[in-house]
Order: sequence, then C-alpha cells, then structure tokens
Amino acid sequence: MVEAHPAHEQGLAWLKRVTSGRDKGIVAAHSLAELYAILTTLPVHPPISPSDAQQLIKHNIAERLEIVSLSDQDYIQTVEHLAALGIVGGATYDALILRAAVNAQVDLVVTLNPKDFQRVHPDLADKIIAP
Repeated sequence: MVEAHPAHEQGLAWLKRVTSGRDKGIVAAHSLAELYAILTTLPVHPPISPSDAQQLIKHNIAERLEIVSLSDQDYIQTVEHLAALGIVGGATYDALILRAAVNAQVDLVVTLNPKDFQRVHPDLADKIIAP
C-alpha cells in the first residue's frame, strides 16, 4: 500500500497470496480504523491525505479481505484475558486482533509485531508469524 514503508515488500507478498486466491485473508474490523490513523500520520512525503487513506483501505483491504467484527462478549473476554495476564497498554489492540483471528479460525496470523502478539496469547504462538 505504501512503498516507502520498510516492510512494504513483505506485506505485499502476503496480500498477493490473498488476491491470487492462494490464501483467504481476514482483518479485524477495528484494524481498519487503526490503519486509517496510521496512514494519515505516516511520516512520508507527500503525506497521505484522508481521502487517499480511505481509498487505499477500501481497495487493498476492505474489498479483498473478510472483515471480522467482535461482539460485546468478545471485548469483555479479551479484557478479562489481558487482566489475568497483567498485560497493559497497546497490546490490548493486538489481543483484539487475535480474538478476531480465533473467531475466524485462521491457520496463521501474519504481523509485523509477532513478539507482542505471542506475549498476549502464548497459546497461539505457533500460528503467529512475521511476513
């Protein structure tokens, strides 16, 4: 999506696996908002405008991957899980992504942040990989 990103090539390779039909891709619904926030504040020149960010998300993610939403109960159970492990801060959002992945019964979770994801759900460590 953004060629200037240091992991662009690795991420693009996985997106191509989905668009070719080799793999099915899912994305947690809240990750769309996280991605928008990141794209619109990414330190690139020229900056990515809000409308360009929306179009990037629409064409590269929303139209190509299944969007998985969480229920109220999913959020409650995720917070309970985090509290039991003593995990705080931004890892909360990693846990929500993993909850969506579990609900969608994925085989793999591909992330640029595997260590934090594995910390949040050590039981899923074998399914969490970097691109």
